[in-house]
Amino acid sequence: MRVAIAYPPLPSDKGVPLLSQNRQFQWFSRPTYIFPVVPATAATMLKEAGCEVLFLDGIAREMSEAAFEAALSDFSPDLVVMETKTPVVKRHWRWVSRLKEIFGGGLKIALCGDHVTALPEESMENSPVDFILTGGDWDFLLKNLALSGFDPARFEPGIWYRNGSGAANTGAFKLDHDLDSAPWIDRDLVDWKLYSVKNGNFKSTPGTYIMAGRDCWHAKCTFCSWTTLYPRYRTRSPQNVVDEIEQLVGKYGVKEIMDDSGSFPAGGWLREFCTLMIARGLNRRVRIDCNMRFGRLGYDDYALMRKAGFRLVLFGVESANQETLDRYCKALTPQDVENGAMWASKAGLDVHLTFMFGHPWEGPEEIEKTVRFARRLLACGYAATLQCTLTIPYPGTPLFAELKANGGLATLDWDDYDQRKAVMLAPKATEATIKRAIRDVYRGFLQPRALYHIVRRNLFDIGFYVRGFKYLRGHLLDFRG
Repeated sequence: MRVAIAYPPLPSDKGVPLLSQNRQFQWFSRPTYIFPVVPATAATMLKEAGCEVLFLDGIAREMSEAAFEAALSDFSPDLVVMETKTPVVKRHWRWVSRLKEIFGGGLKIALCGDHVTALPEESMENSPVDFILTGGDWDFLLKNLALSGFDPARFEPGIWYRNGSGAANTGAFKLDHDLDSAPWIDRDLVDWKLYSVKNGNFKSTPGTYIMAGRDCWHAKCTFCSWTTLYPRYRTRSPQNVVDEIEQLVGKYGVKEIMDDSGSFPAGGWLREFCTLMIARGLNRRVRIDCNMRFGRLGYDDYALMRKAGFRLVLFGVESANQETLDRYCKALTPQDVENGAMWASKAGLDVHLTFMFGHPWEGPEEIEKTVRFARRLLACGYAATLQCTLTIPYPGTPLFAELKANGGLATLDWDDYDQRKAVMLAPKATEATIKRAIRDVYRGFLQPRALYHIVRRNLFDIGFYVRGFKYLRGHLLDFRG
């Protein structure tokens, strides 16, 4: 079986698509490439199972459409697999049709990702795709599909396919795979260096990504597609993760690692992981970044993480308004955010905060409250960096279902769900007001007190200032009026 895991080029005057393994799709003015852990794991599984594998990321390779098609033609695949997201699913339908034209009906094509998990029949109706791999463990499903000989009788639950009467499926996907049974990614197979530099999270390069768990132990935020569609949180063992980190440092010379679990494991798991990192001396050889939630850890936990080699911790804040936090089931207060950011920063960690704007129930006063809160956290040095986005209600999330039922969606054209425009009806604030607020937050980096903390943390790192300016300029362009 010859299998191509592919990201076709998606040329657009909007910018570069941030697609691979991404929860919140966005077109970026400045190219940013996130290492796709699940697809890369799938490629490694297939190779170990005896398949011939081509990992072809036409986006990260910055390929033309013609070059991408030629590379696929040279490989002559039996199966092509594409990860998709809501804002580009229509483009992928066109690619499915195009590849069928080029290679004929003998080529099988599969789509995967959160959008097609939420709406599998839609893609079957709008494109000649052969299979939909639903759920967050689609790497395991892909291996099953490839080894089954395309026989539905041998499919695991979660695979949609075509039969004589139309679309059929093998039942609801299961999140019961043993993550420790998955192989460590063959980084050479998936050309990991493509993603090792052009990434805003990395301060030291080369960097790469891993996942200690899938996906978030909170799993209740109503806007998050992964954690509500894939709600069962599982982890690899601390030993397994540290062993992989040791390989990445020793074999590949990796200097920084971003763990892309929705929330990094906490509690006893975290303490054991930190203890192993320190005992092996890895805390002196590599820096670790991760996603985390406020309200779970205290100062001592963050201090242990810093000792174990952690550098950057990313937190989702979303809003400074309690009503919004409650409506999104964040189980947080603004004071929890401030306390946690203060403890983490005082422990020596760089704190990255994410905010969302465009909540339909927030007016100019509530929006300004979040702007002031974000700028104050920058000025106090509690946030080293931050990111703002427009709130996008992806299909499959409770937020999308609520808005659709109540007539709160401005459009159902998936092309518009790309954070370039508001897609929720927001009667209390205009789109111009929302985008201006986002730009005001980003300009908070230029406050004298914020600049002081930036210089204090990065005194002699000239490269950091250059990269930071470019990313700041890019974000301001992304949300220009």
